[in-house]
Amino acid sequence: MAQLDQTIRFRAMIAFFLPLGFSALLISVSHVIINSTLAHAIINPEIVITGYAMAFSIFGLTEEAAVLMRQTCTVLVKDKRTFKSLLIVCLFLIIFILLISSVVAYTPAGVWLFGYVFGASKELQTDILGTYRILVLVTIFSVLRCIYQGIIISKMRTKWLTIAMIIRLSVMYGLSLLFISNPHLISGRTGAFIFLAGMIVEAAVSYAEGRMLVNKLPAFSDDGESRDVRGVFRFYRPMLISVFLAVSVTPAINVLLGKTVNMELAIASYTIAFSITWLAISFQTYMHQIVLNYYKKAPHLVFKFGIIFGIMPGFFLCLLGFTPLGHWVLQNLVGINGDLLTATAQALKIFVLFSLIFPWVDFCNGIVMLRSQTGIMVWSQGSNIVMTLVVLLIGIWLVPDWNGAIGALAQSIGSAAELGVLVFSLSRLRQPSTYSIGN
Repeated sequence: MAQLDQTIRFRAMIAFFLPLGFSALLISVSHVIINSTLAHAIINPEIVITGYAMAFSIFGLTEEAAVLMRQTCTVLVKDKRTFKSLLIVCLFLIIFILLISSVVAYTPAGVWLFGYVFGASKELQTDILGTYRILVLVTIFSVLRCIYQGIIISKMRTKWLTIAMIIRLSVMYGLSLLFISNPHLISGRTGAFIFLAGMIVEAAVSYAEGRMLVNKLPAFSDDGESRDVRGVFRFYRPMLISVFLAVSVTPAINVLLGKTVNMELAIASYTIAFSITWLAISFQTYMHQIVLNYYKKAPHLVFKFGIIFGIMPGFFLCLLGFTPLGHWVLQNLVGINGDLLTATAQALKIFVLFSLIFPWVDFCNGIVMLRSQTGIMVWSQGSNIVMTLVVLLIGIWLVPDWNGAIGALAQSIGSAAELGVLVFSLSRLRQPSTYSIGN
């Protein structure tokens, strides 16, 4: 009977997880579509991809803060009072993000950032700033979709995330074909425009479904876990700090890759390799949701689930990195060749290590959020960025001709350090198997 109960629970986990995983997979496909579109630029596709990558890396600093609203909503929102508190926090978040982003987009600070820190030429700076100004608008719709996706996930309606992503991907792919048929129009702004269009569509679908679920919430939680604005922010703040540390990794990598032998080749190859790697690990970006929703009920079964799904990305990347299939995919599906293809293939081989580590980082982060010990994430992310920077500096000093592979190695070792801190901290701060989400 116990075995049957475990089988039913495992099937329930899969039914819950697969729509989440497919939606994450489609998100990764959308980024591959953008990079593939930019690779069809008539003049210097490496420079076009580099411009988009630099703008996107700075955009990522603020966009990840919006994504955290999904986890916060999933964990905390059980009633309308907490949801209203979350909306107030989101409003302040959007205002803060728009203020910071506007300084970069419309003042000399942006020219200084991309020109002196990133080392971009004046011509490239113009494209980067134009791209970034479009990406700033994405944040508004990203916050909206994440709030309502958090409700959708907590109510086990995960199929709607997949539906939203299918519609988003269809719009983005259609725009991609339009630009590919007119390659003279392709620039970094092209990628930002495609991304914005997709985000608007996904946010609209998420809002339509999520709003109906919010209307069904009770006014106050029966278990007394209703949160005011301060309660929501106390949970959110440590994750916000940790995510700023986490997303600063990519800009740091792009800045330091600018010191290699060939800046454009290094950044472009790293960007393409990472987008493919993210495609491979996309299912595992929702591993924390399995922990949040099932770990209390069946911790051993959740751990087994993590093992089974955790090895899949590494297997996929091994196929791409160490067999002829990888070169075929890069040349025929992504649309790159020559030195860019060679450098991207080298980076993919090293990203195998990252793909094996990342699922367990997300797994441990799920336990951290479940225990409301989100302060741990500040230290784990801090160790990640420190190790990433150390490896980057050593790599650029010793092997500057490794191009994007330096970034792949640094990110992999940084993630290993993050996992080490998480495992150590969780083992030191053990709690009973039933955890509260108290203040």
